[in-house]
Order: sequence, then structure tokens, then C-alpha cells
Amino acid sequence: MSLDPKDDRPVMPPVRLPSVDELARQALAAPLLSRALRLAAWAEDGVPVGAGGELLEPRLATAVDELALGDDPEGEAVTVEAWNFAVDCGLVTVVETAGEGGDQDEREAGAGEDHAVGLASRDKELADLADGDAEEILGVWADGLEVVLSDVATPSFEELLGEDLAGLFDEDGQLDPDAIDLDALDWDAEAETGLLDSVLGHLYLLGVTDEDGQGVTPLPLPMLAASVLLPDDTHELTDETMEDVSSLVVRLDQWFRVLADTGLLLYRPIDDEVLRDDEDDDAPEGVQDIGDADLDDLTRYGQVRLTPLGFHAVRSRMREAGIEAPLVGELAGEPASALLDALTERAPSDATEEAQRWLAEREPAPAARELLTAARGDDPAGPTRRLGCQLALALLGTEAEPALREVLDDPQLGGLARVWLVERSAADVPPPPEEMVFWLTIDTLAAQLGTESEEEESAPELRELVTGLVDQNTAFLDRAWRTEHPATADVLEAVGRMHPDRQLAKQARKAAFKARSRAAV
Repeated sequence: MSLDPKDDRPVMPPVRLPSVDELARQALAAPLLSRALRLAAWAEDGVPVGAGGELLEPRLATAVDELALGDDPEGEAVTVEAWNFAVDCGLVTVVETAGEGGDQDEREAGAGEDHAVGLASRDKELADLADGDAEEILGVWADGLEVVLSDVATPSFEELLGEDLAGLFDEDGQLDPDAIDLDALDWDAEAETGLLDSVLGHLYLLGVTDEDGQGVTPLPLPMLAASVLLPDDTHELTDETMEDVSSLVVRLDQWFRVLADTGLLLYRPIDDEVLRDDEDDDAPEGVQDIGDADLDDLTRYGQVRLTPLGFHAVRSRMREAGIEAPLVGELAGEPASALLDALTERAPSDATEEAQRWLAEREPAPAARELLTAARGDDPAGPTRRLGCQLALALLGTEAEPALREVLDDPQLGGLARVWLVERSAADVPPPPEEMVFWLTIDTLAAQLGTESEEEESAPELRELVTGLVDQNTAFLDRAWRTEHPATADVLEAVGRMHPDRQLAKQARKAAFKARSRAAV
């Protein structure tokens, strides 16, 4: 993950998303929303509910049958989750009623419809949601998802209190809220939510940078857990570290089993055989032998990947948190300056697609003029803008030739214009002045160096480029230091660091010194 130097907020790689209509279709097909819609229709005429909007017997059993889950051992639990989702995302509205059978405390203690305290019915405004606006569908789905994510990050009282839970109930079997010391609980709500956000962020980042394609390769849970918990420069895993990874893997398994039905992700759970048996093992809760597993074995520890709908949802959450999460194609309507600022930050395939989409909205010659105008500038980012300009211009045919000929005498653009024209076998291309040749060489090197960190300067491809551009002109270092380019000294210093020939490297450093001395006069 890179950082934006302007404000140090994280910047994610660009993501590809299907159309809003396709995302809405996926949301409607998600098991949780699909079941919620069926239950909302079932509740058309009103259904008695408990104090929290929950279904009561015998209507709960009827709802299970409505979803055809009567033979499923988890049918009641699945139905409850779907009903809660319908309530949480507004498909069903609950109105409190007077009810029957005593006062409110007595009604809340009851288990049947005689003790109902509310009436739930289908929300009229969302009755036709499945046939409605795509944005509205995604909004309803997102509302329900936020509640599910909040619930996932909130442990149950059983998980928090363990054996102490029994003492929290009164003589009627009701939980006594006053008996719970919230300050004494070993639970940090903000930390839990932050951990879940971090997990989703890493799943997003690893998905968009998947070499096989966005989100194509499922991630084994140990790899995801390690990426969340461990620094990037971790080379050796301690026993304590492995226990932390193991414990998080178990938590991820619990989370993802719940989140899978939302349509956020696709999940293959952990094989039961690798779960640790606490009765026979004194080690902390986790999974067995995770440190000894090879890549093939890791798939047995659960695999997960975001769906396109999941990428959409996580991107929306990150943007709300102030994280820049670009979308491939979103620059098509932006000015050329925005396009050029972004292109060199993108992977080659993403940059090409972004430029193609931008050009598709414009006529060739006017598009070329806009690009060339935006590429000018003596500022430090100028070389990388011109590099992006060359990338975009390379996608244009001869229809753009008039725009390129217009800048042949421009000291900053004349060199790249000549290269473009010669590559297309254009006639009557004038040879460049010597100063323009050296200026273009310095600009090209400055652009390449500007897109790499100091650690990446040792990359063979970059060293080969530097060496090739310098060696093709034996007088380059003797002449280059006089070039009127703001990056001349920096480029020559980089040549001095990177060129494999010691003598030429020394000569480059001397040339850099001359360039700085000349600029200071």
C-alpha cells in the first residue's frame, strides 16, 4: 500500500467493478437479502413480534417453512438471521402495540405470540425493491451489511463472560443488565472494529493486486492473518507469533462463515481435521501445526476472496474513512491533468485501460492537444506527466498527427512529438536540435527515476535503461550537464549510483557537480 505524500492517507490500487445494475443483481442474489425479501413479503399483513422485533412461536416455525428450511438442522438459525436482516435494512418495519397478557415485563418474559409487544410488516416503500432502482437496492443491502459487520465484531456475552455468565440471570431466568460490569470486560469495541476493518482492507488490497486477476485466487486464512498481524519485513516467525496467527485464523473462520451469506465474500471453511481439540491439547485455541503447513496444506485452513459486490462495499467503507480507493475508468470524464497525474501510479495494464477509456470519450486530435498541454511544466512532477502523456499518445493513430506537429518547436514536447511521428512513419519530420535530444534523454530518465523508490533503483530493468541511454552517446556525460532541465543534476547523480562501469559512474558524478554549480550561478 502506497502513501499519498500530501496527507499520508493510504492509497489503494485501482479496482475494477461491474456496472451498478450488475452489483444490484448480485446483492439481490445474496442469500441473506434474498431470504429477507421473501420474509418481508410473507409479513405483508403483519406478524406479531417480541420486544426486539424477533419472531415468536409459532410464526418462527412458519417462517422456517416459508424459506423451505424445515429439514435443515440450521434452518431456524438461518431464518432468524434473515428476519433480523430484513428488520435491520428496513424491509420490515416494527410498530409497538399494546399486546395482551399483562404488563410489558410480563410480555417480554413470554415466549409465544400471546406476549407479543409489536407488529412487524413489510415496508410499503420497499415492497418493490427487487424491481426498483439499482442504487436503492445497493443502499438497502449496505444498511443491512453494516449491522452484520457490527454484530460480527461484537462478541456474545457467553464469549465475554464464560463461566461467570450463570450469575447474571435473575430468578425468572432473565438477564439482569445491572449485574454486568462493562468496564471490567476484556473487550475493546474500537479495537475489534479496527481489526475487522484491517482484515477487510488487506483482503481488498491482496485481491486487487492478485497476479492472476482481481480477486481470482482465494487466499488461505493463515496468509491473510499473517498479512494483518505481521510487519512487511518479518522474516522469522516465533512461537508466539504463530499462536497469534493461529488464534486470528479461528476468528476469521467464525467471521467469514457469517459474512458469506451477505454476498460480501466467498468462503471455504476450515477443515474440521485441522481444528485444535482443546480436550487433548493445552495450547491456546487455534489450529494445529499451522507453522509446518506448506502452500497446498494451507488451503485446508480456510480460503476466502471478496466478490465484486464485496470489493464495492469495502471500497465504499474505505472512502468514508478517508482512504483513496481509485476505480478503473473513473477518470474518463476528468481533465487530462488528472489522467496524467494518475497514470504513472498505476500498473501498466491498469494505466493502459484508464487511458483507453479516457480517449474513447474524445476525438483524437483534440484529445492529443489536451494531453500535450497538461504535460508541460518545469515542476518536479513534469517528467512523470510527460511519461503518462507518451503512454496515452501511443494509443492514438494518425488522426492525431496535426496536434503533434503543432508542438515540434516546443522545447519540452518537441522531442516526444518527433518520436511519435517517426514511429508512425510520418513524412517530413525535421531532425531535433542537439539541446532537444539531451533534454528528452534527461526528461525520460527523470520520469523513470521519479516512479521508483531508492530501493528499486537496483532493479535490472531500470539499470539497463540508464546504461543504454548513456552508452548510446559516448559524449553524453560531457554534454548532458549543460542541459537546461531542472532534473539534470539529480539524473546525473542517479547515473553515478547505477551505472555498472566505475569510470563512467565517476564521470557522471562529476557531471552532476558541474550541473549544480552551473545552476547556482
